[in-house]
This record gives sequence, structure tokens and C-alpha cells, in this order.
Amino acid sequence: MKQIFALLAAVLMLPGLAGVANAQDSYRVKSGDLLQVEVIEDPSINRQVLVTPDGRISIPLAGTVKASGRSVDQVQADIASKLAPNFATTPTVFVSVNSVAYEDPALADAGVTIDVYVLGEVASAGKFAVAPGTNVLQLLAEIGGFSDFAATKRIQLRRKDKSGAERVYNVNYEAILEGQSSVGMTTLTSGDVIIVPQRKLFE
Repeated sequence: MKQIFALLAAVLMLPGLAGVANAQDSYRVKSGDLLQVEVIEDPSINRQVLVTPDGRISIPLAGTVKASGRSVDQVQADIASKLAPNFATTPTVFVSVNSVAYEDPALADAGVTIDVYVLGEVASAGKFAVAPGTNVLQLLAEIGGFSDFAATKRIQLRRKDKSGAERVYNVNYEAILEGQSSVGMTTLTSGDVIIVPQRKLFE
């Protein structure tokens, strides 16, 4: 009798499972998403990774993997393929979307924006009107990334506090790629200025 109930429960769950699978198959990863990566054969690789403005993620032993615009299954397969030379057989990799890039449809529909500014070695400098909740990495993705001469370890976020005094925060893009910094998730406020300096001769 217990076996019958177990079988019935499994059958009833199938439609729900199919819905989850279809949602994952149809979703396309984008810059600013946070992905969970798990490798059964080597748990030391397991981690949460942020999809950077250039649409990539960085995984130990696999290097950089294109994620933006692809399905979770495609990202999963690519990671497994790049990890394969380090294992006796192709490892078992699971990728899931931990959180998606911040979007507020209500604010977007209302046309509410804040003004932020980008200067220096970037693909497109100037004033940008972005949705409230946009973070540093999402802004860098929107402007198209950096020039070939950008000092990506010395990016500055300049912001005025309530007293009107300017504060400068360091944004090390290389550290973000390596999963050593979460500063890229910093939410922008109106009037913020991002400065990307020029790389020095031996930098």
C-alpha cells in the first residue's frame, strides 16, 4: 500500500517538476545574475558566482565561461567540458540561478530613473539614466565595459554623503571576477560618479 501511495505522489509531482524544468530551460542568464555552481567530484569548486558586465563567470580549473544570453543547461555543459581535462571522466556539474539581476517592473513602467556618471577608460562615458536599484556591475554592463587601457583594479566610485562631503570607494574589478569582492553589487544612488583611470606603463 505504501508503494502505491509513493507512486501516486510521484505522478502528481511530475507536472510541477516539468514546470520548473521548463522555466529553467527558457530563462537566459544575464549580467548581474548570481549563479550557484556545484561539482559533485570536487566540492572545493562549489561557489556562487556573479555574471560580470562582459557576460562571463570565472570558475577554478575551468577559467572564464560565457554565461550571458545562454540557458542554465548550456552554461552547465560548458563548465563540465572545460573541467573535463582535470578529471578522469567528465565531472557532474549543476548550475542554478541563485538570484537574478535587480529589476523593478513597476518603477520601469513608471519611467523612474536616477542619473549617474561614468568617466575615463570605458566604452561609453557620460551621464546615464538608470533604474533605481541598479548596481555597479550592471552599470558597467550597460556602458559596454572598458577600453583596452583601463586600470580595472583602481576603479573609483565617488559618492556624496548627507553632509555633502565626497567619499571615494575602490572597485577592484579583478577581485570581483575572482570572487574576492562583492563591491560590484553596490546599489547606485543619484549623482554617483564612476571613474575608470588609465592603466600605468607596467600595470
